[in-house]
Amino acid sequence: MGTQLYLCVIIIAVYASAVANAEIEVVCAKDSVRITWKISAELVPYAGRLFLGSCMPSKLTVLSTGQGEVLFNYKFSDCKFKRQIKGKRLLYQTELTYRPQPKSKPAAFVYPIECVYERPERWIPPFLNPGSGTSEGRGGLVFHMALLNEQLTNVAKTNVIPLGSFMPIWAAVEQKSHQPLLLLMEECVAASTPELQPSSQVYPIISNKGCLLESMVGNSVFLPRYHLSALILYLQSFKFGLREVYIHCKLVAWDPEVVDETKKACNYVKEDGRWELLDDPSQSAVCSCCDSTCTSRFKRGVEWESHSFSHKSVLGPLIIVDPSDSKSHGKSEESPSVS
Repeated sequence: MGTQLYLCVIIIAVYASAVANAEIEVVCAKDSVRITWKISAELVPYAGRLFLGSCMPSKLTVLSTGQGEVLFNYKFSDCKFKRQIKGKRLLYQTELTYRPQPKSKPAAFVYPIECVYERPERWIPPFLNPGSGTSEGRGGLVFHMALLNEQLTNVAKTNVIPLGSFMPIWAAVEQKSHQPLLLLMEECVAASTPELQPSSQVYPIISNKGCLLESMVGNSVFLPRYHLSALILYLQSFKFGLREVYIHCKLVAWDPEVVDETKKACNYVKEDGRWELLDDPSQSAVCSCCDSTCTSRFKRGVEWESHSFSHKSVLGPLIIVDPSDSKSHGKSEESPSVS
């Protein structure tokens, strides 16, 4: 038995080495990908163990040399491609794998596949009716806040969040007769109640006039903007110590020409041990106060403050569940409300 197992491991290793030395050609089309994978003769009988994501080969051609040419031709909507929006780029990602053993076992060979496109000009996520779940602030402005789905393409359809996954929280201000305004999240906390009370359990997320505290201890981050008047907080879920979580935020609409210590959006860059201004890293000095107390140095800031272009919004309830906890399964799902 031991000898058979040893031989099996040797065979798998040899085949994996042959796959690793194969020629792979990737052609990204508008909404699909075409991959040609040239494999050795000894792997031809095992072409059914080659995968693109969850898809098997579209075609296998045996060449006159005895080698094989495996073709994968699939749309991005197939094969479990992962769609991501990163700044001005649209990415589709998956993997080519060779699995000589059952899928429950690790792949013997993995080759990342990625197709990158420019995000469409003036792209804005196609949200549901923008008037739903919103409240109007002062000065004829309408503030929005919502939980997005994983692809950042629409409002989330569930309020159940797996522990450790990301909660994309979208905020925006709808302007009528105003000059273009910059939307900021000045303060955000996770709380145990839909209304903040002295007895509420509170966990700070954003504090000190726009400093994302969670970027210091976790992987949370303000994503690059797709529009001046909108902002996405990419918040990693964690154990708040609460059964139901409500996200309370103070949203501020601000003059984009006036950035100072009290009107900013700052991420902490752990690799460099410093704070960085989201909208203009060259002005990151305004984020240096995140380690102390941020106060305004500009007179115009006081003048704008008197207009009170701000709104307090609440998102929830959000249910953070641990997938390993059997008790968390079976919870009802609903869209998180906004007030």
